[in-house]
Amino acid sequence: MTWNGLIGLARISARARYVCERLELRTLEARQEAMQRLAALPLTVRVGGCAVLFRYGVIVSFNVDETEMNSFLESVKALMVGPLAKPETEDVDLVLTTAVDEGVENGAVKLQSFAVERLQLIADVLAKSVVLAQYEASIAQIFDRVEPLAAQLQSAQARTMRSRELLRHVGAALLIHHKMVGRVEVQEKPDLLWTHPELERLFSRLEDEYEIVERHRALERKAELISRTAETMISLMRHRSTLRVEWYIVALIVFEILLNVYDKML
Repeated sequence: MTWNGLIGLARISARARYVCERLELRTLEARQEAMQRLAALPLTVRVGGCAVLFRYGVIVSFNVDETEMNSFLESVKALMVGPLAKPETEDVDLVLTTAVDEGVENGAVKLQSFAVERLQLIADVLAKSVVLAQYEASIAQIFDRVEPLAAQLQSAQARTMRSRELLRHVGAALLIHHKMVGRVEVQEKPDLLWTHPELERLFSRLEDEYEIVERHRALERKAELISRTAETMISLMRHRSTLRVEWYIVALIVFEILLNVYDKML
């Protein structure tokens, strides 16, 4: 289905915004905005052009100027759970083509039509890409914090390491992994392909172009490495703590023996 608002256009712009941790879409569908709905799964509404909304906090707009988009974001602000102070964004242009093969060429996505289902498919890939970009930045920050702590394993400074700090890094890495698998379902194909199997080829090309699977696997490996590093360091600290207690016990035993010897010498 091609929305009338895009008929006659040969080129439109798309922007993905990662605005919050979760969007309450059920509440939105029950409100007046639901009357402007163009499609569901994922929810697509009219906003000047149109916008596709995802429950994991991403909104992808097509042919929507900043004024219209800011007004829409303000209208759904109450439905945002955990709004991000600095939303991650990603842009791409969509161009009509008469070629049989659709896909990315010269930085733009070439499509045979601006049908709603095609826009939803592009939105799915852009949404996953922008979320991955946010997670990549977060994992990089955790890496920067864990690396100096790991370097302490080879120095006497290892005694200053704090288990709470390490556990916090492990928790952050595991949370990112949980969001990728549970909320975003990065490696899952969109439900849209069940009803539009003819778009499978386009989806595969977009997924390859944005390296969705490869980036997801790289994040998984980094999260696993952070967890292993932190767990190793925590285990080492516990070992040192246990060893210290054992030395205290030995010292007390020796001290008691010395007291007994001293008493007998008297």
